[in-house]
Amino acid sequence: MRCIFLYNPNSGKGKVQKKLPLIQRELGKCFDEVVVCAARGAEDLERKVRASAEVFDAVIFAGGDGTFNNVLQGLNNSDVQLGYIPAGTVNDVARSLHIPRSIKGALKVIRRGYSQRLDCMSVNGANYAMYIAAAGAFTSATYTTSQSSKRAFGALAYAVEGLKHNMKLDIFRVEAECGDQKIDTHAVLVLVLNGRSVAGFPINRAGSMQDGNLEAVIIKQVRKPGFFRKIGAYFSVASVLLFGCRIKKKDVVFLRGEKIDIKTEENVVWDFDGEEGIRGNIKIEAVRGKVKMYVPKNKYI
Repeated sequence: MRCIFLYNPNSGKGKVQKKLPLIQRELGKCFDEVVVCAARGAEDLERKVRASAEVFDAVIFAGGDGTFNNVLQGLNNSDVQLGYIPAGTVNDVARSLHIPRSIKGALKVIRRGYSQRLDCMSVNGANYAMYIAAAGAFTSATYTTSQSSKRAFGALAYAVEGLKHNMKLDIFRVEAECGDQKIDTHAVLVLVLNGRSVAGFPINRAGSMQDGNLEAVIIKQVRKPGFFRKIGAYFSVASVLLFGCRIKKKDVVFLRGEKIDIKTEENVVWDFDGEEGIRGNIKIEAVRGKVKMYVPKNKYI
């Protein structure tokens, strides 16, 4: 059995680089050959995953949620075994899968060798996302926050970036269709979820990466809100984060199904797994069992 270990040196605070001897030693206990390789950016990582899937039995990788997204793009149609060592700022995918956020803990999961098939999301039939597609309030902070800020302040850096640039909640038109559920409204935030954790908050507690379904939450707003409606939108965003996406509020809409079709304005930017994505309309579909990955045993995922 041969594996390659790919890592993003910029993820987290550089802790993976310091732990390379440990990682190689521990992986050597369950693989006959371990090749270690650093990726020089997102495109390089995708290329390395694509090439590695053809010649290795397993691709083990370390990084944050953005790194996970890059690996997902690189998989293409490969069925290679994956192993994940969370090393980002928030690590929402790891939280959803109960993968320990320590290097030693994640390595234990890989060494135990228990593997499951996980769903991901197909976006417009061209790209993939693992756990979230989001647009609106505070979502740009995940890809505009500098690496130096994330290294220095961790998850707090996202909050500071959001407060600096996202305090004015933009309002945009949303037409959403999910099975027989339809909504036509204006909104300040749209989340389409495959995972349970967003920004470290377990907002989709009942969600699963194995049920073939997606969950979506839309925080509505009138086109020209007054002062109290503006304040209400902030409270609704906070309520979803603190109490979950199924909270019962008049301005919070919850949808669930295998496919979600959202039509919106051309300038609306979508965030996929913490990375800046496309603009405008999207069609998202759950792809059952695409990802084969080492996960903890006896955990609800």
